Formats: sequence, C-alpha cells, structure tokens
Amino acid sequence: MSGEKSKKSAAAAADKNKADATEKKTLGITVKKSEDFSEWYTQVIAKAELADYTKVSGCLVLRPYGYAIWEKMVREVDSRLKRMGVQNCYFPLFIPESLLKKEEQHVKGFAPEVAWVTHASDTKLDERLAIRPTSETIMYDSLSKWVRSWRDLPLKLNQWNNVVRWEFKHPTPFIRTREFLWCEGHTAFATKEEAEQEISDIMALWKEITENYLALAGVAGRKGEAEKFAGALASYSIEYFLLNGKAAQGPDAHFDGQNFAKAFEIKFLNKDGRHDYAWQNTWAFTTRMIGLLVMAHGDDYGLVLPPKIAPIQVVIVPILFEDSKKEVLAAAMKIKKELQTESIAAELDDRETYTAGWKFNEWELKGVPVRIEIGPRDLEKKQAVVFRRDARTKESVNLATIAASVKKALGEIQNSLYKKSEQQLENSIVAVKSISEIAAAVKNKKLAKGFFCGSAKCEEEIKANADGASSRCMSIDGKEKTGKCVVCGKEGIVTCFGKAY
Repeated sequence: MSGEKSKKSAAAAADKNKADATEKKTLGITVKKSEDFSEWYTQVIAKAELADYTKVSGCLVLRPYGYAIWEKMVREVDSRLKRMGVQNCYFPLFIPESLLKKEEQHVKGFAPEVAWVTHASDTKLDERLAIRPTSETIMYDSLSKWVRSWRDLPLKLNQWNNVVRWEFKHPTPFIRTREFLWCEGHTAFATKEEAEQEISDIMALWKEITENYLALAGVAGRKGEAEKFAGALASYSIEYFLLNGKAAQGPDAHFDGQNFAKAFEIKFLNKDGRHDYAWQNTWAFTTRMIGLLVMAHGDDYGLVLPPKIAPIQVVIVPILFEDSKKEVLAAAMKIKKELQTESIAAELDDRETYTAGWKFNEWELKGVPVRIEIGPRDLEKKQAVVFRRDARTKESVNLATIAASVKKALGEIQNSLYKKSEQQLENSIVAVKSISEIAAAVKNKKLAKGFFCGSAKCEEEIKANADGASSRCMSIDGKEKTGKCVVCGKEGIVTCFGKAY
C-alpha cells in the first residue's frame, strides 16, 4: 500500500508541476522589450496586475497593486506639499460652461477634450456642465470671493482628484487615458517674484521625488510657446526619454501670471492701498508616472520597482516539505518580523497551492525588489538565499545578519536603478544643428539636443520636417550657453527635441 501511495503522490506532484509550467507560460511576458515595446508594456501592465481594461474606451481600472504604488507616490508628494504650506481641498467635478469660457486661451486649448453633461434623466439642462478636464475655472470663481486683501495671500490649494479628457487617438495605459488621477495645485500670490519662486520650488520637489523615489533621470526645462499649457505665460516640465525612441512628459508647473486673475476678477487690496490682480501658478503630478516607471525600469521578465516606491519591498518564499514545513515556516516568519522591525515592507508567501518556482516567477513579474528563499537545507546551514530583482542575482546570507544584508541590498537596488536610468538618458542624447539632424536623430530613436528660440513658428517647422518631433523642453539651469536656433538662426537656448509618446 505504501508503494501505491507513493506512486499516487508522485503522479499528483508531476501533474501539479505540469499545470504550474503551463500557467507560468501564461503568467510570464511573451515578447521582448527591445523587439515589441508596445506589446511588452501592455503585457506587463496586465500581468503584473497594475491595471485592467473596462467597457469604457480609454478608461482603466487601477487594481490594488497598481493603486498601492500610486498611494506611495501620493504620500511622498503630499507630505512635501504640506511642508510648503499647501492645503488640500476639493471642488466639484462639474463645471458650468459659462465658467469654462471665461479665459479664452484656456477654453480654446481644452475644447476638443471636454466631455459634457447635457441631461438629467430626460430633462435637458439649462446650461451644459463640463466634466472636469482641469479645475482652474471652477476654483477661480471661488478665489474671486475669497481673496480681498494682501493678508489673504499667498493662497496655496491642492486637489487629489480625477479628471476627464476625452479626445485622443491612441490610448495607452497610464500614459494616455480618458480619465486619470493627479494632484492639481492652484496657488495665488501678491507678487510676481513669489509666484516665480514657487515654480522653482515645485520643480525642485518634482526632481526630488522622481529621482530619489522613482529612480528616473529626466531633462527639466521650459516649454516652447506652442507646447505650453493653455492660458499660461510659461510652462515647465521634466521630460523622460524611453527606449522606444519617444519622449514623455512627467510632472509639470505653469506660471499663469495674471491671466486668470483678470478673467475671474481675483483682485486684492495691496499694502499700498491700491487694488491689484493676484499672480497665479498651477502644477500637477499624475498617474502617468506609474507608466513611465514601468517603461523605464521593466525588463523581459516583467516589472522592476525601485524599493522606495514598491508596495512590497521583500517577499519571503519558504521551500516546503512535509517533514520540515513547521521549522521552515517558523524561520520565515522570524525573518519577516526582523525586516518589519527595520521598517521594511515584507510579505511571507506561504501559499501551499503553488510551487516555489511558480511563486518566484510571479514575484519577479510584479517587480518586488528582493526575494528571500529559505528551505530545510538553508536552515541546516543557518542561511537564506537573497535574490535581487534588478540584477537577477542570488547570494547566500547568514540568518544572523539577514535584516542588515537586505537593507543594504535595497539601498543598492535604488541607487543602481537611478544610475542605469541616468546612463540610458546620456547615451540617448545626440547634438544637432539643423532640422534634418533632428529628423535623423528621431529616426535613430535618439533625443536631439540643439539651440531653439522657442517660437511657435519654428516649432511648426520642426514638426513638419522632422517626422512630427517637437521641442520637449528648453534648459532652465542657466549653465548652458546660447546659440543659433536650429530653424531660424536667431538666438536660442539649449533644447531637447523628440517625438512625444
């Protein structure tokens, strides 16, 4: 009888391994990042359980794992905004058409993207309501009532909300969707100098978050006239260059001057007893950063997450056998507690319905920075195996020093991912002196760098003759010399050009 049981047990194990192998093929990424970037990205988003599609075209479900990444970004950004004196608030999702039309440039820029509510049940509304594409108009109607004196300024407000922008041709998860989440900052100051200083402070904040937490190297700068935010005097952003040869805009900030203040009568009595219009800024950080994170760090095995932004920093996978299960699980739980004592987000995967190999593949796909493997043989040697997701390397570590070793590895992974991103950016930039050289750079999937005057006319020339490329951002660090614009020959500043994602 024991021989029969043994045969049945071996057969069951073989069937389970066969099922696991079949599921692994379905679970894993089936294309290479370098060969089919778009399909690779779509598979990672779906199979790492970041998001899923819905019946509404261009609208996503953020699954718990994807939303957990967003929550970590929100936590870091929000805490810093509060230290800058920014207060969170909430304004309606619906904006009356009469308000949306108050600032001419603004409404012109957003008109193609607005979704409208026209009826309540079968009753036609007296006035159409725009579903919030951005909140300047609804917020500034209130600001005109709240701001009366210089004592009411500065006023620094922020919303964590959703917006809807309907018009686009090629939806891409996180990068271009009809609805997305963001922080939407709106601030008002008594002087131009205060407003300009805040733009500098916000751009520094975006740089800190994207470099130190998301491990992304980008190019920060000012937008050309044709690329700036509708209604702003100047727009600033951090641009990221992707391995598919395209550039994508990251977090931004807009110096609105007094344009909206004049349109909405946001006036105050200044210290000299005269009426003046407020100086305003807007700025944003969006769920697009999740997509950029995936595109920049992911590999042929799936997602790769920087430890500082990973919901799960370490997963512990015990290698279980009936005769040693109790001891191995106890050791794994002890490791988990030690890591949590060091403020490391650790999870123990003690599911017995999957093999260890299946779990390894799943957690690699989800980009967990460190995996710890421990089985009976490891226990005998008083060690565990530590796997680094970024380099896909393994190392045996003494159990007595496991917490310290993992903490060190997490720091190394964070730094390594940023250095890799920085190196990729540097290797992707080529110097150009003409539109034809911009076109050649774009064709070779490079980011072009040359001088640009910033005019809308020259921007159109570039788009028409360089395969749709545009100026991504103009240098703002003050270290670069000026030179002749690649189009008109007038004085320009160092600018990066590329095709927008």
